[in-house]
Amino acid sequence: MYLVIGATAHFGRQAVEELVAAGAPVRALTRTPERAGLPQEVDVVRADLTKPETLPAALAGVEAAFLVLQYGMDVAPLLAGAGRAGVRRLVFLSSGAVVPGAERQPDVIAQYHRDVERAVEASGIEWTFLRLLFPAINSLTFAMQLQGGDVIRAPYTEAAFSAVHERDVAEVAARILIGGGHAGRAYDLTGPESLTQTQQVRILGETLGRPLTVEDLDPEPVLEQMSQFMDPEFLAALFALMAQAVGKPAPVNDVIEQITGHPARTYARWAADHRADFGG
Repeated sequence: MYLVIGATAHFGRQAVEELVAAGAPVRALTRTPERAGLPQEVDVVRADLTKPETLPAALAGVEAAFLVLQYGMDVAPLLAGAGRAGVRRLVFLSSGAVVPGAERQPDVIAQYHRDVERAVEASGIEWTFLRLLFPAINSLTFAMQLQGGDVIRAPYTEAAFSAVHERDVAEVAARILIGGGHAGRAYDLTGPESLTQTQQVRILGETLGRPLTVEDLDPEPVLEQMSQFMDPEFLAALFALMAQAVGKPAPVNDVIEQITGHPARTYARWAADHRADFGG
């Protein structure tokens, strides 16, 4: 049995679908099974990582698990339960902000993910880390703006990212969960190209058949406004990462192709796959 934790989030849901397509037995952990909307082949189990007493049923008979965690989640109860249940393999969706070998990480995003990585390493369970910096789904934040016109307003529009399609992440996770062979490896996942936010908007406009334009915003007022609704430290770290990406190409590698056997999907492919999310 293969368990997906965070099975109703973007990456978890796609991983569930990949495992089902491969004919693997899949269990999904969720706090609200009635709203999961997962394929009927999936064993959907009600459990909560903050309530350790709910975890044994979800972990029973599990060979390998994919961890898609909410930022700040305490992983200790899960790892303790996985150890008792005899789980053999863990794949953790970590952050590309992690600096390998650094005792203290540069920001709270990297620190949280590295702390989880260390806890997984100490669990004694075979592990693989998938480090992801800027997923293509970040562009979904543009959708609301496009309801009111053809201008995307955002800070750091010249920041370059090698945006990763969530389906590629899911494929990589499913391959490792089922096949193993990647124990003790930490992989940086990238898309096949470095694109600025401005270039991404241009591609999105071509996909939607709309003449989209970009307006670069002063990041400070945006950060101040968003901090009223989100963790200020998390946002400050995210904005710092974006600032560092301005004016220089994003790293690109072929890890996804090495593991899945096909090149990473392009941003244009992502835009086409998500046309409906933008009203296209």
